[in-house]
Amino acid sequence: MSFPKLAKIRQQFPAESIENIPAVMTEQFQQIKADEKIKSGMEIAITVGSRGIANIPLIVRSVADEIKKRGATPFIIPAMGSHGGATAEGQIEVLEGLGVTEESTGCEIRSSMDVVEIGQTSDGIPVYLDKHAHNADGIIIMGRVKPHTDFKKEIESGLLKMASIGIGKHKQALALHTYGIKGIRDMMPDVGKVVFKQPNTLFGIAIVENAHEETAIIEAIENDRIEEREKELLAEAFKMMPSLPVDKIDILMVDEIGKNYSGTGMDTNIIGRIRVLGVEEPGNPDIKYVIASNLSEASHGNALGIGLADLTTKRLFEKIDFKAMNENVVTSTFLDRAKIPIVLDNDQEALKAALRATWGVASEEARIVRIPNTLHIGDLYVSEVIFNELKDKENIEVLEDLQEMKFGEDGYFLPMKHE
Repeated sequence: MSFPKLAKIRQQFPAESIENIPAVMTEQFQQIKADEKIKSGMEIAITVGSRGIANIPLIVRSVADEIKKRGATPFIIPAMGSHGGATAEGQIEVLEGLGVTEESTGCEIRSSMDVVEIGQTSDGIPVYLDKHAHNADGIIIMGRVKPHTDFKKEIESGLLKMASIGIGKHKQALALHTYGIKGIRDMMPDVGKVVFKQPNTLFGIAIVENAHEETAIIEAIENDRIEEREKELLAEAFKMMPSLPVDKIDILMVDEIGKNYSGTGMDTNIIGRIRVLGVEEPGNPDIKYVIASNLSEASHGNALGIGLADLTTKRLFEKIDFKAMNENVVTSTFLDRAKIPIVLDNDQEALKAALRATWGVASEEARIVRIPNTLHIGDLYVSEVIFNELKDKENIEVLEDLQEMKFGEDGYFLPMKHE
């Protein structure tokens, strides 16, 4: 079977970003009237989650410096539900992997899986709070506002999620995930609201990134405006979010999946697949077959998200730590995401199988896109049909003209360089 030629292109995305993070943080603390909330001698908890956020060590240090300016003592709370193996030590390791250490941020990390029940929602869901946060004189709930990979609603990933599943640790994650998608989509915001009503919750700090994973917005928000403002910031995040350059694709080749690229291994917003019971599948992009080629080392064998693919390779399959992956998927209850697709010897064989199953589409006419992962989709390869549609567009730069596909002796694509 012959393969279509591929061209390498670069998508240009809007890229407004913050150049001086400490200066912006100083401004935000002034706007929130932090002098009235933070007093000398107080101990202030700062929440830090498990997801990769651009500049997170500097952002945390900037928050800590503002707290210190007012004579108070900052400390970090890992706010990541059951991640890090649901252990205090594991959650410190997750923070270290993000570059968040006591040295890089200038403040102590207090990690514990112990929680205090502080109330209930109107639905009777118990609300839990990390014990160190509960005992602190003040809490600043900080997190990134972004589209969720499991559902679509006005409130998705953001401060309310951080205040509920994040800072409520494994116990809160279990309490909400027990209800499946309803728990994290419909009940999660109400849990977060209870936490924001606590006397020692001072305010929130929202972060939004642009399509290049650069810090675009940092905003301190009063507790009574969290819900309203988070909805607005989510809309901004959607506008800045990157996307594949075309909606109709026969085969999407993903060089690497992993937890460092998305909590779901592959970002469902990019590939247009959710695969959660009770959640409607997106209409775009329309992809016939997804091939997952490899698993990132940073995932430590957790191949959650492999179930979003149709085909995979022996290389990826042999890297799976089924205990780690199964614990993750059973906790979430979204079992489809860990189902193993068809396993082929290598990229070449996976592509052959997918091309054969495109039903009447000649190989040279196949609409193929190859990306390094779902987080970095600025530089990518496209087949000839798609290349001819895109090459003259203003936001497209041609990096390499059409060439034959290049495989190594093992039948896998040669590594893809990207920005």
